[in-house]
Amino acid sequence: MTAEADERDSPAANSCARTRSRGPFTVVEVSGEIDMATAGLVVEHLDAATAVAEPDVLVDLRPVEFFDCSGLRVLCRAERRARERGGRLRVVSDGPRIDRLLRASGLLGRFPPLRVLPAQAERRER
Repeated sequence: MTAEADERDSPAANSCARTRSRGPFTVVEVSGEIDMATAGLVVEHLDAATAVAEPDVLVDLRPVEFFDCSGLRVLCRAERRARERGGRLRVVSDGPRIDRLLRASGLLGRFPPLRVLPAQAERRER
């Protein structure tokens, strides 16, 4: 399947999430405030990204302004779905707030943040 076909099959961008194919990765960029009221907007993107065999998903949290336990629940569910399909889900975050939240929740080991998108993902954007 081509990158263009992958993007056509992705949910439409919304106020909290958008999905792009970048090299071998599906990048779900999350932005704004992720809480109980908005987590569902992220779920539709993560469900689509993890619905394929062997998904390799990068969840880019760098644009996020607020992220609570609703967002953590969404990440855990999506990561489990990815693993069940033989793939993986990783978090991209360069902010101390996300690090503190992951550490406090005991999820830092499950989601050790990447600070930048892997090189293959960045190369496709140029």
